[in-house]
Amino acid sequence: MGSRAVMALSGGMDSTSLLLRLLRDGHGVTCVSYEYGQKHSIEIERAKENIQRLQSMGMEVSHKIIDLSSAMGTFHSALTNHNYEVPEGHYEEIQMKQTVVPNRNAIFSSILYGMALSISQSEDKEVIVALGVHSGDHAIYPDCRPEFYKALSDAFSIGNWESERVTFELPYITGDKSTILRDALQSCKVLGLDFDTIMGSTITSYNPDRFGRSSGKSGSDVERILAFYDIGRVDPIEYVDSWEKVLANALKLREEIGHEHHR
Repeated sequence: MGSRAVMALSGGMDSTSLLLRLLRDGHGVTCVSYEYGQKHSIEIERAKENIQRLQSMGMEVSHKIIDLSSAMGTFHSALTNHNYEVPEGHYEEIQMKQTVVPNRNAIFSSILYGMALSISQSEDKEVIVALGVHSGDHAIYPDCRPEFYKALSDAFSIGNWESERVTFELPYITGDKSTILRDALQSCKVLGLDFDTIMGSTITSYNPDRFGRSSGKSGSDVERILAFYDIGRVDPIEYVDSWEKVLANALKLREEIGHEHHR
């Protein structure tokens, strides 16, 4: 068994791209998906689809699903509370703060770090904890900022024996969704995978319908749609409306945000 990585796999495009990158770099990967009371838990079904696909091709990847809903399901957020609607619009809008789940990434990272330490001890090797956070998240999600992960890493190092064998890796921290998709395209080429098939088994929407179709209107949807547009591709997932309609809406929102910034 070669080098090792532990990562959070939400079933979204960022973490799926990260998984592909880790496999491309030759890591054996332990993926962790969290049930935390999120309304869009269909994302875990999507994660399972891709894990099974990669395992069937002989790739060194395992998958654990950890249920944190008894704790985190009580947290105040539009993602977990059924009394709050998931806001629609562009990711930069102030109302997107309603989609913040308090302390989510600290909780997820803490579990990943404990797993990484355990793997490093049982397999006697260095382990990386990889996360797909990116610069587009920083404005709304304070727990996606580089300084947050530096502080976490420092605290975890102080609080654990043999912590020098575990390091955080955030390959997308200075990039955006388009950077991530381009990286996934490259990984698919190297690994012999079909990009559209892999991305077709991801979901980014915070408010999919009961058939699992993305709304195309939540901030996370809009950001994803624009990223596919920016790399010149059609998103392979199913939206409630046609690609032309959801793209037109996303471009309109981007233009409105652009005008606000130039005022």
